[in-house]
Amino acid sequence: MNILTKIIKNTTAESRKRGVYYTLLMNLSYLIGISRGYIFKLIYFKNISSTVFSMQANSRIEIFNKNAKVSIGKFVFVRKNASFRIDFEGELNIGEKVFINDNCNINCVSKITIGRNTKIAPNVCINDHDHNYKEPGNNHLKIGEVTIGENVWIGSNVVILRNTTIGDNCVIAAGSIVNGNVPTNTLFINKRENQMQNFKSASAKTIKTAN
Repeated sequence: MNILTKIIKNTTAESRKRGVYYTLLMNLSYLIGISRGYIFKLIYFKNISSTVFSMQANSRIEIFNKNAKVSIGKFVFVRKNASFRIDFEGELNIGEKVFINDNCNINCVSKITIGRNTKIAPNVCINDHDHNYKEPGNNHLKIGEVTIGENVWIGSNVVILRNTTIGDNCVIAAGSIVNGNVPTNTLFINKRENQMQNFKSASAKTIKTAN
């Protein structure tokens, strides 16, 4: 009963801000996303453990091994064109109320954990493995783990590599490449240098920027 009351209050408040018509469209989108979430849970009923979560249009979960496991907390919301791929004995754990924006990719063959209330911007890639170009055969994967804490903000176009731990309450700046340990309560920024060269001059002008 408390949940129903909360839904009614939230819907009324959103209707005042957005308008009734647009609030209905938004809620319809949520319901469709929840339905798609249940479809994936039905397809991979042996692999996925979850309650209510939403996956919008063209987002998908692909599991390619009977030993792979996915745990999704309640009220996880995944926007469009996201891809979760779990293979071998991979274990993907997503905490409750995690938000994952458009075009994100998660590739898991070992273990990836995303803590509750974490927000992930568009075009983020998270990988717990990479490829060893020196070993072209079947053992070409270098495997590690990725752990992302609670209440983390991850900016657009971030790449998170294997053997990375991000502590609670961190902010990862847009465009960063993250590998290693990011302590709790940290703003992580990759520093870069941009070079601009005049077409009529051989000299280059370097401008330091931080994203």
